[in-house]
Amino acid sequence: MRTLVLLISLCLVRLVHAQSSVEGRVIDENGPVPFIHVVIGGGGGATGTDGRFEVEDLVPGPTELTIRGVAYKPLVKRVVLAKGMNDLGELRLEKGTTELEEVVITGTMREVSRSESPVAVEVITPALFRRDPTPALIDAIGMVNGVRPQINCSVCNTGDIHINGMEGPYTMVLIDGMPIVSGLSTVYGLSGIPTSLVERVEVAKGPSSSLYGSEAMGGLVNVITKDPVLAPRASADLMTTSWQEYNADIGVRVGQRKVADLLGVNVFNYSDPRDENGDGFTDVTLQERYSIFNKLTLRRPDRRVASIATRYVWEERWGGEMDWTPAFAGGDSLYGESISTRRWEVIGQYQLPVPGHLTAQFSANGHSQRSFYGTTPYNADQFVWFGQLFGSRSFGRHETLYGLAYRYTWYDDNTVATAVRAGDRIVNAPQKLPLPGFFLQDEWSITEMHKLLLGMRMDHDENHGMVHSPRIAYKWAPNGRWAVRVNFGTGYRVVNLFTEDHAALTGSRQVVLREDLLPERSVNTTLNVVRKWPGARHYFGLDGSLFLTRFSNRILPDHTTDADLIIYDNLNGHGISRGASLNLEARVGVPLRVLAGVTWMEVYTVEGAVKSRQFFAPEWSGTFTMSYQFLDKWNADLTGQWYGPMRLPVLPYDPRPEYSPTYALVNVQLKHQFNDRFECYFGVKNLLDFVPVDPLMRPFDPFDRTADDPVANPYGYTFDTSYMYAPLQGARAFAGLRWSIP
Repeated sequence: MRTLVLLISLCLVRLVHAQSSVEGRVIDENGPVPFIHVVIGGGGGATGTDGRFEVEDLVPGPTELTIRGVAYKPLVKRVVLAKGMNDLGELRLEKGTTELEEVVITGTMREVSRSESPVAVEVITPALFRRDPTPALIDAIGMVNGVRPQINCSVCNTGDIHINGMEGPYTMVLIDGMPIVSGLSTVYGLSGIPTSLVERVEVAKGPSSSLYGSEAMGGLVNVITKDPVLAPRASADLMTTSWQEYNADIGVRVGQRKVADLLGVNVFNYSDPRDENGDGFTDVTLQERYSIFNKLTLRRPDRRVASIATRYVWEERWGGEMDWTPAFAGGDSLYGESISTRRWEVIGQYQLPVPGHLTAQFSANGHSQRSFYGTTPYNADQFVWFGQLFGSRSFGRHETLYGLAYRYTWYDDNTVATAVRAGDRIVNAPQKLPLPGFFLQDEWSITEMHKLLLGMRMDHDENHGMVHSPRIAYKWAPNGRWAVRVNFGTGYRVVNLFTEDHAALTGSRQVVLREDLLPERSVNTTLNVVRKWPGARHYFGLDGSLFLTRFSNRILPDHTTDADLIIYDNLNGHGISRGASLNLEARVGVPLRVLAGVTWMEVYTVEGAVKSRQFFAPEWSGTFTMSYQFLDKWNADLTGQWYGPMRLPVLPYDPRPEYSPTYALVNVQLKHQFNDRFECYFGVKNLLDFVPVDPLMRPFDPFDRTADDPVANPYGYTFDTSYMYAPLQGARAFAGLRWSIP
């Protein structure tokens, strides 16, 4: 703790003597424009609620001022800075479109306007985060239509992200474009990412393996962390709930011009066991988590940028019977599931000083998990190293992207998944998976209205050999109000045994991979149509899509063919995810803004002549956000998600329903801004107080002591935690304070 206090204290010291400073005020036809980015002379910041900004530590002389923001046309102008303070006065922005004009990189791996991208990309911004404050990214991601956070276990609260109904392993999660959250870390990695570190989240639905490789089969989530240059000099966000959940985010920025450093500290604590549904088990896992994040950027006079970011996560969590404590871990007197996580990450990139746009990226992360699931220990370690070199060249109307990538994964655990037979002995053999790849993409602006993208990636897997992933995208935009996109893409996933199922594997079984095992594949076609009706005081926009994804070669474990073996083989069939989505965005005057979306989908697998609907994939779902500004400095936000019936994993003669009811998770918030540095907020989460019924099978016998009793348990039910389709937290109040110095 002393070290942490010292670090924060050091970051508060100004390291650079001010040479020149700039202040000004950003306005539009309605008055001041808050929370908009201002970049000048290699430095920058954000405006406060009164539209004012101040940038220090700049070099006197001619430079360029750039102001960009959602719903506005960019303002770029040359200015000459004198020594001391320079007052630029009022800078007026012109209205453009709304969120559709944001800069995105996920679809093409280069920064382009969202409306110009030939690949449809959806964006979550900090403005949306503030309308429904939550301490973890996995909860906030559900604000995207068609994207659903799924809690997979009602005791340990493991979770993942489903895109268009497909399971979590088919969603690739990137941090700053690099595969940081994968394999073992997928289980708890998302809950350890605080929203305070996030500049924006970009979501691409459908396969993206042609650029990003393995695991990007069903969709892609790219978490873009904050740029230290644009972060506030100091900030704090403190939140608590009536369930005694406490969350604190603290950020400090040092430097601004050539060198900028951002330190972020997140602390989350929930230590009040609750059993509102009366099944004898905790409704939510108790958690204590500390996350320290630091990002350093260096800007050269030629505008080339280098950055390096590090993060360390320490977390303890447990769930189980109400009287359980860590002293019972591994025992059979009280049932509990405890997970201890230690995780580190390093992410860096450097724009090489060579002709063209050539960038080197690297990342490394280590994830250590020590856990008990009842009496079963599950201890695992994973290290992932990733390096990538990519560049782009312009040839007339062609923008060509090319790159080399290499990912190496090392994994070990205490189960038979990392064991091999050596003669008459079973020895430990950690898995080592090298995965080199090459990608090439050409974006051809045929005319102002027509754009064509062709891409191909080739990866070499030691089990599958060369894996090819092509894609093609076409965009037609006759004017600024219409855009039509057609995408065809492929995805793949190499065999991946990093699942929590290992905790259930006991004995000395040997894991066997079929010699003809094929990588899982997906093929997707998407039609996306965007229509905008912009205006000076209003805006309306529609964004609709039709999608079809076919999955093949699904890899599943066979536990029944041989009692001494676990055989991994491909599914003799295929899977389908198809449907339609529609997003509406409206701004009526200054006070009212509405975002809403609805998705219809059909997700199923076919094996032989049997068609089975996918678990946890609702046929209908939707999201909504309504914000209203009143009494000058007050805002009201109504947000939520609703889901239609979804198929659940029930047992034969199970008394619980096979399909969940239609339900909605609704949140309401009031926010008051006192000035450009301080605001408070409060509200209610899960306003309708919806919780699932009977999420546990046989909670009175978690160790299955009487499971074989033919009288008391004629159907042979065992303790099960998978019947979980919504959070177990009912209505609860929350309140928070935000403070920042721009």
